[in-house]
Amino acid sequence: MTKTKQKSFCSYEITERTKGELTIHFIGRMDIETSPPVLKEMLVLIREKSPFSVIADLERVTYFDDFGSLVLFEIKQFMTAQKGKFDIVNISGKAEKILSQTDFNSDELCTPLKRKRAFNLIIHLGESVIKDASGIKFMVSFIGSVMISSVRVCFHPKSLRVNDTITHMERTGVDALPIVALISFLLGLIMAFMSSIQFRQFGASIYVASLVAFAMVSELGPIMTAIVVAGRSGSAFAAEIGTMKISEEIDALSTMGFDPILFLTVPRLIASVIVVPLLILFSNLFAISGGLMVGVFMLDLSPNTYIKGTIEALTLTEVLWGMMKGAVFAMLIAWVGCLRGFQAEGGASAVGSAATSAVVTSIFLIILFDSVFAVTRSYWG
Repeated sequence: MTKTKQKSFCSYEITERTKGELTIHFIGRMDIETSPPVLKEMLVLIREKSPFSVIADLERVTYFDDFGSLVLFEIKQFMTAQKGKFDIVNISGKAEKILSQTDFNSDELCTPLKRKRAFNLIIHLGESVIKDASGIKFMVSFIGSVMISSVRVCFHPKSLRVNDTITHMERTGVDALPIVALISFLLGLIMAFMSSIQFRQFGASIYVASLVAFAMVSELGPIMTAIVVAGRSGSAFAAEIGTMKISEEIDALSTMGFDPILFLTVPRLIASVIVVPLLILFSNLFAISGGLMVGVFMLDLSPNTYIKGTIEALTLTEVLWGMMKGAVFAMLIAWVGCLRGFQAEGGASAVGSAATSAVVTSIFLIILFDSVFAVTRSYWG
């Protein structure tokens, strides 16, 4: 049986020797203009006849390029998917070269390029809601796990990794002391200098000591110390745990029977709660020292006078209030840092994203809780 189909620049003949064995004789040019319609008709015809073997005869092809090789490749892939056989006969040297350049003999399927999906506000909003809901679910679960592990440590102190806790205390507290001291000293100096400009007009330079002491101990000392710790230790917690999560070390801990929360989070949490209030005490001392320098060298106050004004302005309640806020801020920093680390997914970029997110979230929560403390104290007062 012979069938001929004439095209504008290309034609083909199909010969069926035996049932299920087709030979396609391509005639003319196989290029960008003729290949698409020929391919479309070929696939429809082959699908109708369902042959077990297809032979492509290129003897009468006058022009052949990579689009022609695409026609042959699609037919080959179709026959492969149908568990059939495909061969090429009477191939010219040029056509053979083009087929080798296009990796025709490869068994890999061609993967079509996916069209970029148009932006859809409803879909985007739905994806964001689902992502946020999943994040909230993980956050609540993480809070519960941290609380359970903390209670376990209270009843079984030996389960706490003391050496890791001491190491984190050193990194979070001792290593942060120089930068906290420098920032607090400069902040106290700046506050004393700026306030002295106004107080001098009224002859009230002595009140510079009270202003610096009260502002630092109650508000600025805890906030600035917490922000520094969030930038140093909070980001470090997220990066360390995020790296372990991506490298599947946390999965290995779970496989070996270790609780990742107890193993990684609780030591960092306890270390932060212990050292951050102590850092706040040092921050207050260095800020008062900065104000003292301004008072002595610019306001002509004696050191005894300045220190006396500082002591009169402060009470033990103010100092303990600032340290209590520091402990709360430390819990937030350690919790957020570890949470972002456990949430890290993907490659190396996820570690940087986790560290950045930990710092931003920690600073936001520090300011938020400080405002809550301020409002609460105003009602208590």
